Amino acid sequence: MQVFVIGATGMAGSAFVQAAVAQGMAVIANGRNTDKLTALQKQYSAIQILAKDAFQLELTDFADSDVIIDAFATTPEKAYLHVDLATRLVSQFRENKKVRLGFILGAGSLLIGNDQHVLLSDMEQSANTNAETAVPHYQYQELEFLQLVDNVDWFGISPGLNFVPGPKAQQILTGDNKLMFNQQGQSQTTAGTMATALTQEIWQPTHHQQRFTVIDE
Repeated sequence: MQVFVIGATGMAGSAFVQAAVAQGMAVIANGRNTDKLTALQKQYSAIQILAKDAFQLELTDFADSDVIIDAFATTPEKAYLHVDLATRLVSQFRENKKVRLGFILGAGSLLIGNDQHVLLSDMEQSANTNAETAVPHYQYQELEFLQLVDNVDWFGISPGLNFVPGPKAQQILTGDNKLMFNQQGQSQTTAGTMATALTQEIWQPTHHQQRFTVIDE
């Protein structure tokens, strides 16, 4: 199993690299910063690294990869790039039945409340500036775009309300499109929990053209 990780040096990406290596996957770690990639390779010597802008990646860069994980992150000022990268990847893999695309999405598109409204609307009402909601806003648009795609084997995964660094939780709760809370009333996902859920989905594909969510129990 060969996995290509876009944004491999970020919080989510590096946690996934660690989990994937531990699971025996062959990993190609992609990012723009050569120094960060080199440091990552020193931690996990088995991985390959590719220092290249995500928007410059060509099909030849993905050769022999079974799964591509989009763990891309950017600043609020350029949050629209989440949508742009998703559309680029989808266009590159239209009608390709051999490659799966996995997208790490935000919690803003999850449903909450008795009326099942999107969490993003609550975020926007409580935000002081547009910058605070720019990333969840465009990741919601990213999901809306993906839900229109029926000829690419994609899946999406959203964390809980709080997405933080940390190891995998002892127990993981999995859901579909609703914001989840654990028995303590918390909605938190560590990067380790996210990484574990991704490796499980890769080994045992369950969500095809669907988004699911995971939190720490």
